[in-house]
Amino acid sequence: MHAFDVLSDPVRRRILELLVDGEAPAGHISTVIEQEFGISQPAVSQHLRVLREQGFATVRPAGARRLYTVDPHGLQQASEWLSPFERFWRGPLAALGTELSRGKRARRMSTEDPAPEEVSLSEPQEKE
Repeated sequence: MHAFDVLSDPVRRRILELLVDGEAPAGHISTVIEQEFGISQPAVSQHLRVLREQGFATVRPAGARRLYTVDPHGLQQASEWLSPFERFWRGPLAALGTELSRGKRARRMSTEDPAPEEVSLSEPQEKE
């Protein structure tokens, strides 16, 4: 199974999102997935098994619980496959970042108080 076959399923993508911040117990994962997708606990277990077998998740026992975490191996496979295509978005994203910075700077410059030499001394200043 190719890495993108694994990632093509929205349930498996959501499970990985739940694991991105660290370990999560199988029970918590099952509860969230059951609520969000309306599937049974055995179906969630099958998705977890696919993630484990394809190198996207690892599991370790902790007493009666099973704790899952992201395994970077599967994600590295997807990244390696995508790497030849990065040139299509890296340049445009860098250009977008430059334009966003310019816009922020222009807004900041237009809202700043005028420089002291620009303030007219002949007109009285209003006090607030």
